[in-house]
Amino acid sequence: MESGPDMRVERLTRYFFVAPSWSRSLFIIIVLGFLIDWTTYRAGSNYFLLGTLGFSVPALIAFLLTIPIVKASGRVITPNRSALLALTCTVLSIILSLALTQIFGKALFPALYAGALGLVFGLRLLVLVAVADYRITRMILPAFTQSGAGIAVGIWIFSPGFILYALLLQAVFGLVFAFLIWLIERPLKKAFQISGLNFLNTFIAHLTDGSKSMEDFFREIGEEVYVQQASFFFSRDAGGDVLFTVPNVHPGPMGEVGGGNLPRVLHDSFQEETLVAHGCATHDFNLVSESEIRKIVSAIEASREGISYSAVASRPVRVTSGSVEILCQQFGDAILMVSTRAPERTEDLDYAIGMTIMAEGRASFSHVAFVDAHNCMTSVGSPVLPATKIATEYMKAAREGFLAVKRLSLEPLEAGVSHVPVPFSREQGFGSLGVQALVTEAGGKRAAYVLVDGNNVAEGVREPLLAAVLKYVDEGEIMTTDTHTVNMISGKNPIGYIVPAQEIIPYVEQAVREAIEDLAPARVGAATASCDGIIVFGSQRVSQLASTVNAMLLFIAPISFMILTLAFLVSVFAYILLQ
Repeated sequence: MESGPDMRVERLTRYFFVAPSWSRSLFIIIVLGFLIDWTTYRAGSNYFLLGTLGFSVPALIAFLLTIPIVKASGRVITPNRSALLALTCTVLSIILSLALTQIFGKALFPALYAGALGLVFGLRLLVLVAVADYRITRMILPAFTQSGAGIAVGIWIFSPGFILYALLLQAVFGLVFAFLIWLIERPLKKAFQISGLNFLNTFIAHLTDGSKSMEDFFREIGEEVYVQQASFFFSRDAGGDVLFTVPNVHPGPMGEVGGGNLPRVLHDSFQEETLVAHGCATHDFNLVSESEIRKIVSAIEASREGISYSAVASRPVRVTSGSVEILCQQFGDAILMVSTRAPERTEDLDYAIGMTIMAEGRASFSHVAFVDAHNCMTSVGSPVLPATKIATEYMKAAREGFLAVKRLSLEPLEAGVSHVPVPFSREQGFGSLGVQALVTEAGGKRAAYVLVDGNNVAEGVREPLLAAVLKYVDEGEIMTTDTHTVNMISGKNPIGYIVPAQEIIPYVEQAVREAIEDLAPARVGAATASCDGIIVFGSQRVSQLASTVNAMLLFIAPISFMILTLAFLVSVFAYILLQ
């Protein structure tokens, strides 16, 4: 399970990093220039201010010009990234020209400097099409700024004839890197008919300014699904009404892109206090766009029409099979089941597992709402798939739950709800909904269903939170919505990972206490909505994308090395011909 598609996606995040401040990069560029000036002066070189004029000035010109030129094409590159790119190219050009001069002799310095400028142009072209605009023709000019300034300096330092050889190498390296870009684009174009670099552009735009243009790509690769969604509608004469709903789509992939903010959007779409638990769905069921949530809202609204209400419920009961525990409670002729594997890892359940459990349960109940509590993360792992040992344990535990609940009598129902905001941010693992609690009382037993707006719970945190809840009620469970607004790159940011459990407990206790104070006689109706034509990523799309990208990363390095070696050989051959 540690090598599945979600793990492959998680491993890709090691390639992302935050660019240092532009002032720091520029400071290093200037210092490098002064150091080279001092070194060449001490060595008695004829090249006056080589470091400042030959390396620092072209980098500073590139930093200043790249941002407005890229902006003119309708795209954005931040000052930090522009400065880092200029610094990187400066370091490479120093290594390829000055360092190799110590090996091959000073006579080859003009040729090595021209070759370094050619590599700088090609590298800048590759980076700019990746981070700013995938259209090569629009990035040629900003890519040329640093090497172009270097050529101008080279004409003054060496001779006017330098321009011919330098421009020839610009063309050679430009064509080489254009071919490399084509190779990088090819796999995703062939497999998914999308531009991989354009996708990277939109992903970086999402990280930079929250752009949702990635949704266009998701829609291109997406497919329609028809999923069921069970809901409980609590009606009370005293206090507000409550909706507890269990979507069987996934609140991902990241941030507010796609269905990342599904719990909050659903919560805000209904007048009653709405708890949006996590159903059975993997990343294959990520919504391609937030607009798809409207279809779910319409389906829920349609499902409540004509439902019958009941004022009775069973007491809560917990059953176990293997590593799986399920907290079960009957409401009228429907059943709510909240599952967990804590302290073992609790991860996404495949839709087929949930649908099988719901189908079996309908032999005894009119509606079955099956919740993945999503409350114990040990690592970013693969989902639970049908026919595995863990899936079998879920199935057996569900059957035990059906039998256990059917043996219980139904008693008058009371329900209370609360919603407590928390002072923690998305970066700390908390979505905007904070903590919600639904408390039920039937047969003299109270149960608290505590829902935290977050993506899973760190290992060992669910236990102290649940212990705090059980001081006030007889049974309970800690659930998370699985919102992916807390995940901008990595999938690992669970509740309790950054904020200690002891700082979370007061808000959980407050939610339970307020829900108990809100207890009032309630009637409950259940319904199963048919959410038709929901466009999601599609079966195995995440796995296919991750596998394709990982394969690309494996062959890019050796192919790039061979292509660049060929380019340098061509450069040497051209230099010999031009002598």
